[in-house]
Amino acid sequence: MFATTPLRLVAVSAGLSQPSSTRLLADRLAAATRERLAAEQDRDVEIHVIELRDLAVDIANHLVSGFPSAGLREAIDAVTEADGLIAVTPVFTASYSGLFKSFFDLIEHTALTGKPVVIAATGGTARHSLVLEHALRPLFAYLRAVTVPTSVYAASEDWGSSGDEYTEGLPSRIRRAGGELASAVLGRTVSGASRAPGLDDGEDAVVPFEQQLADLRLD
Repeated sequence: MFATTPLRLVAVSAGLSQPSSTRLLADRLAAATRERLAAEQDRDVEIHVIELRDLAVDIANHLVSGFPSAGLREAIDAVTEADGLIAVTPVFTASYSGLFKSFFDLIEHTALTGKPVVIAATGGTARHSLVLEHALRPLFAYLRAVTVPTSVYAASEDWGSSGDEYTEGLPSRIRRAGGELASAVLGRTVSGASRAPGLDDGEDAVVPFEQQLADLRLD
C-alpha cells in the first residue's frame, strides 16, 4: 500500500530581481528532486517556493519587534516542516546575502535538526563558488541540518552550458544534487542504502564498540 501523504519540498530563494537567476536555480533544483522522487516512489510531491524579496519588510520588522507577520510565520513553518529544503542565495560581498541570513536568523537553531538540505548560490563570476563551503555549509551545520554532499554554484556563464550528463556542467550538478536530496528525503544514504531501523532523519547508524569487538572475535 503506497503512502498517501505528499512529500513536501521547500525552496528558499533570496534573489532580489524579477526574474531572478537565483529563483531559476531554486526551481530547477526542486524539479530535479521531484523527478528523482517520482522515479523511486509512487507518492505525490508538493513544492513550495519562498521568495524572500516579498518578505523583506516583514523580516526586518520581526528582527526589531520579535513578532512575525502572518506571511512570515507561514514561511518559517513551511521551512521547519518540510521533508526536504533547498536554500539558494545570490553572492553579496563574497558571502550569502543579508536578506538570506536574516531569514535564517529567525529560525530556532534546533528547528532544522536532521533536515536534508541542498545549498546553492548564484553569482556573476565563478571566483565566488567557495561561498558554498566557507559560508553556507557552516551556517546549516550550526542549524543542525544535514547538507547533501553536492552543492550547486551557478555563475553567469554556467547558464549556457549543455545538459550532457557526462560533463560537470550546471545541468549535471543540478541533477546530482537533486538525486542526493531525494535519497536523503527517503531516508537513504546518498549511495542508496537504507537507514538503520529506528533512527531519526540525520542520525547515523553507530555500532557500539562492544559489538565491534564481538564481531572481530567471530571472524
